[in-house]
Amino acid sequence: MPLKQAENHIDPAPLTAPDQIIKFFRLIPDCPSPQRADRSAGGLIPTRAFRFCEPMTSASAFGWYVFAPMDFHVLWDGSDIYWQYGDTDDWYLLNAAQYPDFEHQFNQHCPEEVRGYCPPFLSAAPEPGVLKIWSGLIAQTAPDWSLLVRAPANLPGSQNYEHFEGIIETDRWFGPLFTNLRLTTTDVPILIKREMPLFQVQPLMRQTYDERALKNFELVSSLSDIEDADWRSFQQTVIDPGDAFDRKRGHYATEVRKARKNR
Repeated sequence: MPLKQAENHIDPAPLTAPDQIIKFFRLIPDCPSPQRADRSAGGLIPTRAFRFCEPMTSASAFGWYVFAPMDFHVLWDGSDIYWQYGDTDDWYLLNAAQYPDFEHQFNQHCPEEVRGYCPPFLSAAPEPGVLKIWSGLIAQTAPDWSLLVRAPANLPGSQNYEHFEGIIETDRWFGPLFTNLRLTTTDVPILIKREMPLFQVQPLMRQTYDERALKNFELVSSLSDIEDADWRSFQQTVIDPGDAFDRKRGHYATEVRKARKNR
């Protein structure tokens, strides 16, 4: 059953810990817990990058991994999407599908006025080949914090689908935490595995993507316009630590880690 729209918006209870920016709610009992994203991207980034490339490891660790509640296959024939799970060999035409045996549990535990509003686990969008997958979770963030939903950072992607990215204002939208995939191959069964991160969520302060902030930028358009103070910053960053032969490996990583420790 597709998710219905509640008639009256009710703000969720506020987060309790003063420094806590996110709280996850697990609705589907079988779904894996979210995990803090890993600096090594599950050990899949190069060892040299893990040791010395702070930009890559910081990006990998930024946020939390979210997983699919179970293993399942999907197949797109160019027109319709089908799905399959468990030990069955049958394929089911996908419009909107509930997680197996979950709707009854949902209706048992929710208030009477919420019964019948169980979120679908999978649904096919009107656009060809677009699949929506619910993680079984709801996320709530502190005031003025949102979540960027994206592909897992620096993990190898599938050749069979691509992630859409989206920003959800989860401080005021208390609903299913899901991702949208664009299927890119037809007539090939695509396995979504429970043990692999399905997507990554990253916290953003709302002011960082406010239009006023994004429109307020400056361009220095030529070398002759670069000021002396900027050239000194360039020298301190690029030249003073040494040239390509003398520079200590991982200089930037060392400086950033020192600053992080001081903070």
